[in-house]
Amino acid sequence: MRIRSALLALSAALLASTASFAADLPARTYTKAPIYAAPIYNWTGIYVGAHIGAAFGGDNGYATTIAGLTGSNRDAAFLGGGQVGADYQFAPNWLIGVEGQISGLSNSDRSFSNAVGTFRDRTDWLASVTGRLGYTWGPGLVYAKGGVAFRDDNGLAATAGFLPAVTDRNSTGYTVGGGFEYMFAPAWSAKVEYQYYNFDTTTVASTPAGALSYKDDLHTVKVGVNYHFNWGGPVMAKY
Repeated sequence: MRIRSALLALSAALLASTASFAADLPARTYTKAPIYAAPIYNWTGIYVGAHIGAAFGGDNGYATTIAGLTGSNRDAAFLGGGQVGADYQFAPNWLIGVEGQISGLSNSDRSFSNAVGTFRDRTDWLASVTGRLGYTWGPGLVYAKGGVAFRDDNGLAATAGFLPAVTDRNSTGYTVGGGFEYMFAPAWSAKVEYQYYNFDTTTVASTPAGALSYKDDLHTVKVGVNYHFNWGGPVMAKY
C-alpha cells in the first residue's frame, strides 16, 4: 500500500510540473507559405532595339532591247540596323502598334553588262514605317506588319559605254512581313522576323543602245532584341 501510494503521489507531482511547464511556454507561431503567382506580361509601351540579318533579291528576270546585254539578280547582303516603336495591348491578348526601322546593307548590287559597258543598281540602305497587329500569350507575341518602304535614291551607276539617258527608279515602295517575339527578361524581348520590300519596276533607257526594265524587290530575314519602356505597368512582374 505504501508503494502504491508513493507511485500515485509521484505521478501526480509529475503531471503538475508538466502542466506548469507547458503553461510557461510561449504561444506557437505559424509561418504562412509564400504563394507563387505567374508573371504578368504587358506589351503596352515604347520600345527601341537593334537587329541583324540578310537580304536576298527576288528572281524576277528582266526585259531589254539592248543588244548582247546580260544581267544577274541582286547579291545576297548582310544587313544591320535599329528600330523604334510603340504598342498597345487590348482585349486582352491582342496588340496593335507602329514601328520605324532602318537597315544598312553590306552589298546589294544588281548588274548588267554587254560588250561595250556595264550598268549597276545598288541599294545601300532600307527603311520602313509599318503598322503591326499581333496576338500575345504571356511572354510570346506573333505578329504581321505592313506599310511604306524607302531606300537610297542614288544607286544607279554605269560605265562610259552604257550611260543611262532616262531612268525611272522608285525610292519609295511597300513592305509586308511578320515575325515572332519573346519576352525573356523584364523589359527585354528577342525577335525573329521576315520582311519583304517591293519598289515596283526600274526602267533604264540608254540612247541609242535601247532600254532595260526589271522588277525591284528584296526578301529579308532578321533577328533582333528590343528594350521596352512600359507605360501600362510593369512589362513583366510577379504579384
